[in-house]
Amino acid sequence: MNYISAENLSKSYGVKVLFHDISFHINEGDKIAIVAKNGSGKSTLLKILMGKEIADSGKVSISKDIQVVLFDQEIDFEPQLSIEEFIMTLDSAPVLALKKYHHALLSQETTLMENALQEMELHKAWDLENEMKLILSQLKITNLTVPMGKLSGGEVKRVALAKLLIETRAQHRHTLLIMDEPTNHLDVDMVEWLENYLSKEKITLLLVTHDRYFLDSVCDIIWEMEDQQLYIHQGAYATYLENKMIREDNLDATIDKANNLYRKELEWMRRQPKARTTKSKSRIDAFYDTEKIAKTNTQKQSLTLDFDMKRLGNKILDLQHINKKFGDKIILKDFSYQFQRGEKVGIVGKNGAGKSTLLNIIQGLENIDSGSIETGETISFGYFSQKGLQYNEDERVIDCIREISENFPMANGKTISASQFLRLFLFDDNTQYSPIYKLSGGEKRRLHLMIVLYKNPNFLIFDEPTNDLDLPTLTVLENFLLQFQGSLIIVSHDRYFMDRIVDHVLAFEGEGQIKDFTGNFSEYRSWKKDQNIKIPNTTNAPTAKQSTTQEKKNSTGKRKLSFKEQRELETIEKEMPAWEIQRTKLLEQLNNETDYQKISSLSTELKTLTDQLESHEMRWLELQDIIEN
Repeated sequence: MNYISAENLSKSYGVKVLFHDISFHINEGDKIAIVAKNGSGKSTLLKILMGKEIADSGKVSISKDIQVVLFDQEIDFEPQLSIEEFIMTLDSAPVLALKKYHHALLSQETTLMENALQEMELHKAWDLENEMKLILSQLKITNLTVPMGKLSGGEVKRVALAKLLIETRAQHRHTLLIMDEPTNHLDVDMVEWLENYLSKEKITLLLVTHDRYFLDSVCDIIWEMEDQQLYIHQGAYATYLENKMIREDNLDATIDKANNLYRKELEWMRRQPKARTTKSKSRIDAFYDTEKIAKTNTQKQSLTLDFDMKRLGNKILDLQHINKKFGDKIILKDFSYQFQRGEKVGIVGKNGAGKSTLLNIIQGLENIDSGSIETGETISFGYFSQKGLQYNEDERVIDCIREISENFPMANGKTISASQFLRLFLFDDNTQYSPIYKLSGGEKRRLHLMIVLYKNPNFLIFDEPTNDLDLPTLTVLENFLLQFQGSLIIVSHDRYFMDRIVDHVLAFEGEGQIKDFTGNFSEYRSWKKDQNIKIPNTTNAPTAKQSTTQEKKNSTGKRKLSFKEQRELETIEKEMPAWEIQRTKLLEQLNNETDYQKISSLSTELKTLTDQLESHEMRWLELQDIIEN
């Protein structure tokens, strides 16, 4: 069943063209993700489909049998309404029947109850209450009497998400669910629950998200908005990246061909007399078409982090026996940690566990109850907070950066200008000279990031940096951080981002306890799940084999490798260098390949080899732990 068809849609704001002559279809069961940099028109396109914006030209046809529901980043609500009242403002027939039923229970009037029961049967509303309880429970919404005006931004987002999911369940009509960054302000458990809910439910979905694991798990179609066009990719995020690379390579080849023709035709144009024949006029028109292609700029700025970072001394940051409480709530209990030069630490835990408090303590913005903090004399913090920065909205983007410095120092002794640095983070020339108030929410977030980095800190602290950043910007930021030579702390619920950047995790586990874990975020999650499985069995009596092993370990202080384990360790150490060389060769082939089929085959081979390497590296660490312990 076709839900929506759009033909030749165009939308501009002043001289800025968001998209031009784009066409698409949405069919029942489609799960679509939109990928584009901020300011490309993603949110505007969603509002056009909702009827909240009007396209400049083109046609949108929406089936009369479907309902379109939007989960927007900006949530409207009346502050005095309780959570329950806010959710029950839904006007679908099953929700209204449920409201009448509860009213009848309170009134205990026989006539009202009979009518209410008939309504419940008619609209099949009996299961709705249980569904509501399930959704509210999974999103950690427990007290329904709290006024909406008393909630934090993250709590409002969760309540609005619950209301939306309840609405889609209450509707007996076909529903298109449109979601704009639904994972913002959700912790990992909630994100994983929502991911599972949306991927299994028979839901037709149009989604904007920066969470690549979420995108891959839920969606099987990707719309790419770039250069005012819409490109449709069938498949996961990796398929989109492959297709994009092939398209760009083909475009480069077309431009090279046009350049050769352009030089030849330019000579002909210069030789031609002013009087033109019909034939020559046709050739002139073709010349201008060729010129347009030849002058297409496909150069993508790639960021190489070779800047002159402020020197780090021997002492970085040393926290010893830190304690912190708010009333009866314990945030930190005897916490000690010594940060090292170049260390990339991820901080994880449930919302409200105290992650942001620890960041404030590190920067001296929050007092501690007891303990000591020593910060190196050369340390310069760069803090990217959730709250954002206060701007002069009428100031131009480039002037906001130039107020810090006209130039940015590089390690080779050279500098790059403020404009060049902005360009590296996807601010084109037109945007640089626009006033800040014209930026989208995501672009303002990107400007905040630019200001933090442009001050050239040597210790970066990022609190939920991925919220409201688009995927192209995240890719640039990840490349920046991977090359960053200073120390780094990241608080984030973005699993892909954390896995790519951090090599060490500090996990808030409740009651002020923080787990110090060596590895990335997914490895910590896997370890945590294993621990939860093992915990119920810890009280069982050990088997004879376990007792013997334990006695052997206790008598010697440590267990030795068995003959089989020793041989396994030797084999891994012998084979891993060869696999690394093979992996490097595959990466080089992939970078130089243009044929789509070969790219797909090489990508599959590379993934298999990488998985094998990771598995053997984990096994090597396990065996080394036995030796060292």
